[in-house]
Amino acid sequence: MPTRPPVVTPPQSDNGDLDLLPLLGTLVDHKWLIAAVVALAFMLSAGYALLARPVYEANALVQVEPKTAPLPGLNAVSELLAESTPQAVTEIALIRSRSILGAAVAELRLDIQARPARFPLLGNLLARRYVPAAPGAVASAPLGLSRYGWGGERLDIESLELPDALLGKPLQLIAGDDGSYALRSPEGEPLLEGKTGAPAEGAGASIEVAALHANPGTRFELVKQPRLSAISTLQAGLAVAEQAKDSGIISLSYQLEEPARAVAILDTIVDLYARQNVERNSAEAATSLAFVNRQLPQVRRDLEAAEEALNAYRSRTQSVDIGLETQAILDQLVATEANLSNLRLQQAEVDRRFTREHPARRALMRQIGELEGTRDELTRKIEGLPETHQELLRLTRDVEVGTLTYTNLLNQAQQLDIARAGTVGNARVIDAAAVDTARPVKPRKARIVMLGTFLGGFAVVAWVLLRHLLNRGVEDPQAIEQLGLPVYASIPLSPFQRDHESIGRHRPKGAREPHLLALDAPADLAIEALRSLRTSLHFGMLEARNNVLMIAGSSPDAGKTFVATNLAAVLAQAGQRVLLIDGDLRRGTLHRVMGFEPGNGLSDVLAGRLDAAGAIRHSAVEGLHFVSRGQVPPNPSELLMHPGFGALLEQVSTGYDLVVMDTPPILAVTDAAIIGRHAGTSLLVARFGFNRPRELELARQRLEQNGIELKGAIFNAVEKRTEGYYAYAYYDYRPERT
Repeated sequence: MPTRPPVVTPPQSDNGDLDLLPLLGTLVDHKWLIAAVVALAFMLSAGYALLARPVYEANALVQVEPKTAPLPGLNAVSELLAESTPQAVTEIALIRSRSILGAAVAELRLDIQARPARFPLLGNLLARRYVPAAPGAVASAPLGLSRYGWGGERLDIESLELPDALLGKPLQLIAGDDGSYALRSPEGEPLLEGKTGAPAEGAGASIEVAALHANPGTRFELVKQPRLSAISTLQAGLAVAEQAKDSGIISLSYQLEEPARAVAILDTIVDLYARQNVERNSAEAATSLAFVNRQLPQVRRDLEAAEEALNAYRSRTQSVDIGLETQAILDQLVATEANLSNLRLQQAEVDRRFTREHPARRALMRQIGELEGTRDELTRKIEGLPETHQELLRLTRDVEVGTLTYTNLLNQAQQLDIARAGTVGNARVIDAAAVDTARPVKPRKARIVMLGTFLGGFAVVAWVLLRHLLNRGVEDPQAIEQLGLPVYASIPLSPFQRDHESIGRHRPKGAREPHLLALDAPADLAIEALRSLRTSLHFGMLEARNNVLMIAGSSPDAGKTFVATNLAAVLAQAGQRVLLIDGDLRRGTLHRVMGFEPGNGLSDVLAGRLDAAGAIRHSAVEGLHFVSRGQVPPNPSELLMHPGFGALLEQVSTGYDLVVMDTPPILAVTDAAIIGRHAGTSLLVARFGFNRPRELELARQRLEQNGIELKGAIFNAVEKRTEGYYAYAYYDYRPERT
């Protein structure tokens, strides 16, 4: 028995770093696939950018000015409130509130959506390019496709009432002749029929169509959303933000496919907000005016009482004037009391609007406390004056304070009355809604094309690399030799080989022409590799016990049939007498490659229905004979274990230089192990990138457990790689044509 060649162990890397060269080589090997996918991604993204409906953005600017204080001296409190809560934040929340957006939905009937049906893919593009020859004109329907809108269609709904079960569901409105129409349910059931300009009712629904411009038969998708859903949709599309912090300039924007409708929506929202702002300011002025009017009678009575008391005291004491020092104290005290009076009025207003713990109220109470301290200090100074001066100063103070307070209240009442009756708020429109129809905001064509192309390239590169990393199939013959199997030949994959390998699966039954690569393309690299294998076998089988060669494989699709048939043909072309036997009694396909029917084959000989001479057939190659599998038996393994199989091989081997047997996969069935007991030489076919080292090791162990020693391996279907064995092992060296 020949000695097994030593196991060759490749040098191991000193570190666990990822080698990028094989990955780069994998990308280079798949360059045409990557280029094709990138080109496809480019075309798809460019097509989407061209066909997508453009979206336009309407913009508007609103300025919110600081509010004036409703009462004298309330400006300080307003400033404190502005520090704690920026006014723009409040106004933005008001603009996005359901009260304003709900009114816009009701005014513009945004809860009703009506769109004509468009032809798939190109319908929107053709409709956008249509230019009506006259107002209200619509594009004619080509090829009788009147159910689609081709441009210029218009449907205005004045009112639409539906049962709750139909809210949010797409209805179908079909245009008729002379402004007539029919409304259908989502299931296509008729709901009602009507005419433009007149209300129509039916099936619990009512509708009034104000305008309908479309070809007869054109279908519109009609949807009425619940009110809250329509408001939520409007809120989601409305962008409101302050342009700069504390600037009071608020920008509004809204995006829509219809620019005119986007402008109308934004204009309506701005108008409703400005109107609500005026009404809110007027209501606040009216409330403050009512408060001032309630205070005026009491302040007037207090002033009259103070004047009477002062006059009575002067008449009784004959005092008319006070000294300069006392007058200075009096002026300070009057100013302090006037400020305190104003702050007391503010306190009443603040108590009405805020809680006791509000920062504005705390600041106001802190100011009142400071003024009360100043007043007490002045009062202590007054206590040092003569009693007559003290009383006169007190009475004079009451009169002057009352007069000043009463005058301020009268002025404030006049201002509030004007504000209540006025139509000016603290918000004004700087820029009305406008849209640039020449520059839609979506789709951004260049960005879409670039991003789509990049994603396509990224996806295909990731797929190629992931497939490479997950594919543990053998790609280097050295990996096979590590298992103790010398590689007798590496057969490169060629387009001819790929076609010939598919014969067993796709060749029509009953085909009579042989389909051998050795005949069709004798100069192919795969056939040159088989000629090299022929030479190696000549020396490798010198010490074999017989001339029977078994071609085995670990799994299906390894290429055993291709190797067996073409190797037998190459051997016969070299002048040897070769018998090719299909030992796969279950799914053998050698007969299709050789151009025969499967009947009258090996199974028939083993079953006793035919003798050996009747099963042997001549092939198209001189010196090559063939035995098909025969009829598929119910017990293939038992037939092969019959003593007649060994006797058959002994009989035919004497008449041929070499007997080549194709077998089923060893890991699938045990037939190969049975056949291998009768073969003097056994070779295992391993397919490039398909069979894993562990799989080949299990196949070798399975055969050795049955007493069969593998002579070596055949590395089949080796693909060309930038980095790898085939990169340097084979070159295309064909004969020159004359």
